[in-house]
Amino acid sequence: MARENSPYIHIERTLLIIKPDIINYADKIEELILQKGFLIIQKRRVHLTPEQASEFYAEHYGKIFYATLIAYISSGPIEVLVIARENAISILRELIGPQNAFKAKATAPESLRAIYGTDDQQNGIHASDSFTSAEKEIRFFFPDMVVAPISVRLAAKDYLVRNVNPTLLKGLTELCKQKPKDPVLWLADWLLENNPNKPHPIDMVTS
Repeated sequence: MARENSPYIHIERTLLIIKPDIINYADKIEELILQKGFLIIQKRRVHLTPEQASEFYAEHYGKIFYATLIAYISSGPIEVLVIARENAISILRELIGPQNAFKAKATAPESLRAIYGTDDQQNGIHASDSFTSAEKEIRFFFPDMVVAPISVRLAAKDYLVRNVNPTLLKGLTELCKQKPKDPVLWLADWLLENNPNKPHPIDMVTS
């Protein structure tokens, strides 16, 4: 989280899960995430067994909805993403909306759960609710990933906002649309071609 009067910003990582019932909308959701200023650090598509789902949601063991939750989350593939930006956890929580999709539709109609959720159980999206949860949940799916916030100088942030992010965002959006076989190579070529600071050949004047 950014600190007042600090020369640094603090880039947080958090976990987002696109649940089985809306997995077909994963590309649209990822594109929206990018448009909101997040970077997708890592992602994978997995199909949890009931045992794995029980381990992930162990904190809810014994609650009345526990069995239904486990059956739901293990009913099909899920898309798991580690995403990052300044204040990532709180901004993502606001973006996904209230846990109950009915409440989300009433109070936050543009939130992801309002758009894609069905009810309080099938709400379509999971997101970490705190840094502690994010650390634990990221390590569940990506055990080798470092989760600590990254400190970045504000001057670097300003440069990125003005000179890098607009072009990068266009490239990532186009990448989502094109879906190339080698996304890293495609993006590298696109950035080279669309670099706003790319030098242009000087027209030769003949005498």
